Amino acid sequence: MRRSRFTEEQIVGILKEQEAGAPAAELARRYGISDQTLYNWKKKYGGLDVNEARRLKQLEEENSRLKRLVADQALDNVMLRELLRKNFRARGETRSGALSSGALCGLTAAGLRANRDPAIHHQVPTTGRDDESLRHRLGELARERSRFGYPRLHVLLRREGLLVNHKRVLRLYRLAGLNLRRQKRKRMPSLARGVPSLPTRPNECWALDFVSDTLAWGRRIRCLTVVDCLTRESPAIEVDTSLPGIRVVRVLETVAGQRGLPETILMDNGPELTSRVLDQWAYEHGVQLRFIDPGKPSQNAFIESFNGRFRDECLNQHWFTNLDQARRVIDA
Repeated sequence: MRRSRFTEEQIVGILKEQEAGAPAAELARRYGISDQTLYNWKKKYGGLDVNEARRLKQLEEENSRLKRLVADQALDNVMLRELLRKNFRARGETRSGALSSGALCGLTAAGLRANRDPAIHHQVPTTGRDDESLRHRLGELARERSRFGYPRLHVLLRREGLLVNHKRVLRLYRLAGLNLRRQKRKRMPSLARGVPSLPTRPNECWALDFVSDTLAWGRRIRCLTVVDCLTRESPAIEVDTSLPGIRVVRVLETVAGQRGLPETILMDNGPELTSRVLDQWAYEHGVQLRFIDPGKPSQNAFIESFNGRFRDECLNQHWFTNLDQARRVIDA
């Protein structure tokens, strides 16, 4: 992995200068970086302190190491399959001259263990192809998620335990005539929309929404509000100039670490809330995402009521000069 010439302390310090009001172009010229680099830093380290940024970088390095291990294991599996396809001679010779004797012994032993161990053997997909049943299931998922293309349908198939290659899914997807017509505006499917039943206990349903405001010198800021629909309390209000889907997930993980996960999250159809990273996080944690109908903010009445009081009692009563002051006042 290519290492950055800036440490976590320097990156966080540069982002603090931007939050204090320094123009992005001036910071880029001063530190010899591009505007895109500054934007990527803000997307990755925005809202984090030095310790959290250092911990995030350590996790990325560990993830990169694990990916290399998985790639090496996949290469060993390919070499083993190629080895087993070859015909062994009576005296044990093989035509594969590229492998050492130690590698051959190790791969053969791994193959024997896989054949003996039922748990390992269960993970190996069968070579038989059942395109008809797969095409039938693909059509069912496409009808349930009418605006999902083949990459997201492939993810749903993998979630159901079907170990199928994405190129095979694309071929069946095209043969079934499921290709989507491109739309100018992203629209969510009609599944799981509308107002859920009223909650009966805390942490049963959360509501999310965004509120916008401006600093004294005209810079636009956004506030992500989180509200428990039963207790009407707001466990978090995240403030920044931009809040992409990955920041929304980070806020939800922080709140969940303090009070546990909700069963349902109610929200509108904004791009940050319909992002893939939020959908993947909800699937991994067993949280149901419900979207209101377009143009029906009254279906998310609890968060709209809170945002109205938040704007009237806080945002309209203060004149924020920088992002740090806005965070302190809003948190208080």
